[in-house]
Amino acid sequence: MKTPLKHAGIKKVVLAYSGGLDTSVILKWLQEEYGCEVVTFTADLGQGEELEPVRGKARAAGVAEEHIFIEDLREEFVRDYVFPMFRANTVYEGQYLLGTAIARPLISKRQIEIAREVGADAVAHGATGKGNDQVRFELGYYALDPDIAVIAPWREWDLTSRTRLIEFAEAHDIPVARDKRGEAPFSTDANLLHTSSEGKVLEDPWDEVPDHVYSRTDNPEDAPDTPEYIVVGFERGDPVSIDGEAMSPATLLTALNAHGKRHGIGRLDLVENRFVGMKSRGMYETPGGTIMLAAHRGIEQLTLDRGAMHLKDELMPRYAELIYNGLWFSPEREMLQALIDRSQADVTGDVRLKLYKGSVQVVGRRADVDFNLYSKDVVTFEDDAGSYDQKDAHGFIKLNALRLQLLGRRNREKIRKGTPQGRT
Repeated sequence: MKTPLKHAGIKKVVLAYSGGLDTSVILKWLQEEYGCEVVTFTADLGQGEELEPVRGKARAAGVAEEHIFIEDLREEFVRDYVFPMFRANTVYEGQYLLGTAIARPLISKRQIEIAREVGADAVAHGATGKGNDQVRFELGYYALDPDIAVIAPWREWDLTSRTRLIEFAEAHDIPVARDKRGEAPFSTDANLLHTSSEGKVLEDPWDEVPDHVYSRTDNPEDAPDTPEYIVVGFERGDPVSIDGEAMSPATLLTALNAHGKRHGIGRLDLVENRFVGMKSRGMYETPGGTIMLAAHRGIEQLTLDRGAMHLKDELMPRYAELIYNGLWFSPEREMLQALIDRSQADVTGDVRLKLYKGSVQVVGRRADVDFNLYSKDVVTFEDDAGSYDQKDAHGFIKLNALRLQLLGRRNREKIRKGTPQGRT
């Protein structure tokens, strides 16, 4: 295959590298097709696997030691990406907690930073030409470095099947895991927030997800028969403690994941609308995130004004769509983030949750007087000592009913005269 003219002259490229079959083939392909030096970048986002063997794979492929980057980004991932997203109670299409989408901006950012550090001409990724990730990576690249060259092998090469990839790997002495020989049953993506699975055994949306696909959650039917109660503490909209124990962002999410796994919480079978135009069926496991979302909404019930809460709920689908479509670094996402963060100034307190066989329920919430908008004295059915005069509701209702009364009288008069009520 000929090197595309738009990439002519590239001498060094930073590759988002997992060490798996696809990116191992891409690494060798870049060396051969472009004749360039390859720098590998592997991000530890809490995917739950040992990453040090990736270093050996990169070395074996001829990557210089100083050009192998393996970095633990778990705290930054949760603090600067997951938490800001959860302040908005963000879900895509009413259900998806955006576990894959929210990881891409951080990977893109660090790739561009490394490219600057090593003087690279280009960056590359292993996302296919059918999915959302190609968009997410590349919009991030261009936002952070408008002049960077981007190489997307799946849109350039002729290795269009798993069989062709394995043949290429074997011809170039790239180790192929035994379970990768032949078609994989499904593909997965994982980080500290979630695990996603799609393809093959999941492609028929009528078929139930097989048990062996689940990896982050125990079967709810096998979960403990006794509920577990936990208390999550919040400060300014972010969770900071579990049962009174202060934790760092990544440590806290890890602990919530363990609670959620044990009780089978956070499973989602979804047919979603991809940004590139097609529908796809995926299975998502987000145990800790599901608990965190319920807890956050619980503390907002006490501390967030009605108008602010309703405005957030109106804006959330737009915010979710921006993240899903890869526009984390866009001005509109940053504008919405500023509004969301301002709303969280007083979202501080504790939420008690009940975890039981796949479900999470808010069963208690409390906040100090400095943050609390809930007044038992006002809402009580007992004697309220004059804090709320029920007679005031009469005028409130009359004013809100005025326009409805005017409409009703007009329509009644039309009926009396036989005037048409409207088009049918």
